[in-house]
Amino acid sequence: MALIYRAQLRPSKKDLIAAWLPAQPWYSGVHPSELQHLGAYRFDDPAGEVGMETHLVAVDGVVFHVPLTYRGAPLDGADEWLVGTMEHSVLGRRWVYDGCGDPVYIAALVTTMMAHQPQADELVDGETEPREWTVRVHSEGPVVHRVPRIGRPAPVTEDGVTVIRSGDLVISVARTVDLTGHIGGNWALTGRWAGLPHPVQLAAVTSEGH
Repeated sequence: MALIYRAQLRPSKKDLIAAWLPAQPWYSGVHPSELQHLGAYRFDDPAGEVGMETHLVAVDGVVFHVPLTYRGAPLDGADEWLVGTMEHSVLGRRWVYDGCGDPVYIAALVTTMMAHQPQADELVDGETEPREWTVRVHSEGPVVHRVPRIGRPAPVTEDGVTVIRSGDLVISVARTVDLTGHIGGNWALTGRWAGLPHPVQLAAVTSEGH
């Protein structure tokens, strides 16, 4: 369960993404002053320490997949994955990281795909019913009851896909979303949001031992 606070953020998530996106090697296009936010989905951190929210945004019709983590303190050794900081009116300063460089996010992503762990319900502060998801994700592939431990990620990005290797697992995360194709894998994560006629693949896991 992800607890969503009624809070003011400075800068906003949308502004933070818009400032960070043009500097990424997988981004091409004009400065996203008119960035369109399509929706987001969340994972749960078993330790309850790290917020995980993945955004789908569009610029000039191109859809980008932006996983973010929110932390109450800097993540050691992850300066190159820092998206920025924001002031949260309830939680204070938050350090925001590219999820592909955060081990908590990658572990949650792999668990979601391989063990079919559901996306997090989103409970708004003070409310008793979860709010409706803006992006619905679905896991595909055989259910694995014991997911391998994930090491510290060392992401490499090429052709709009970020690849992280951990043991014999190869984790692929779409950065530029192909609305007609897929990135393969033994396990996959697909997503769907308003206005999209069919699910699209957002991430995959391949086991080199298979």
